[in-house]
Amino acid sequence: MPSLGRIGVWSMELRFGDAGQAALAAAELDEMGYGTLWIPGGIGGDVTGDIERLLDATRHATIATGILNIWKHDPEEIAAWWNGLADGRKERVFLGLGVSHSHIVGEAYVRPLTVMSSYLDRLDDAGLPEEARCLAALGPKMQALARDRSAGSHPYLVSPEHTRSAREALGPGRILAPEQGVVLDEDPASAREKARGALSQYVQYPNYRNSWQRLGFSVAEIDALDDRLVDSLFAWGDVATIKARLEDHWAAGADHVCIQAVTGKGLDIEASMEVWRAVAAG
Repeated sequence: MPSLGRIGVWSMELRFGDAGQAALAAAELDEMGYGTLWIPGGIGGDVTGDIERLLDATRHATIATGILNIWKHDPEEIAAWWNGLADGRKERVFLGLGVSHSHIVGEAYVRPLTVMSSYLDRLDDAGLPEEARCLAALGPKMQALARDRSAGSHPYLVSPEHTRSAREALGPGRILAPEQGVVLDEDPASAREKARGALSQYVQYPNYRNSWQRLGFSVAEIDALDDRLVDSLFAWGDVATIKARLEDHWAAGADHVCIQAVTGKGLDIEASMEVWRAVAAG
């Protein structure tokens, strides 16, 4: 299995921000000791090219997808790309696979669990091993598939309570690598405003709503982006408060936690770098 390290970074900026700035940021994050750099892949595009760009910019960090959208990438092509990498690079690539969302995929979005299982069959046949991939598993059925057919699970927009239940579902010997949104802001109003800005685009996605309801949140709380939901999904405050949330995930069974800097400044890499530097130094 890949070496993820205990803490990593999940970043839209590293994939969709200015390429030159992203390369410099990736190199610095690598030197800071972040074990894995995760980039989104839900909309498709040249995700393998972006992985290679970040491999070029770093020396140690694993480069992971959070996630590679299985509806937008042919499994044989992904496996052929992975098999064509030098051995040293294969060891630094971890493919998080996900079923994405119906509004992104369109009419083809049917029976996602069955489609994921078939996708894994085709990856097996094409020679991409289980240890090189994980699944974006929020619910029990996808968690079982992640346990049985991959290295583990990379859940997004979750709390330490979800991490605890996910560890129980995965059992020992499987990687559990949740994403954690962090807001380096000690003012409750402005911190929650930034968190709500990041959360608002996801609130109507059935995958996430179902996950939050399983965690005990009501439909009304979800629709209102209630403080209780925001505080569960995002760590906000000073560095000590943020690091305490990471400790909660590790205590609940996470092997690795990747932090997403929520700054309210879009793809501004430097704004996110301030957060990542502070957490690394704290």
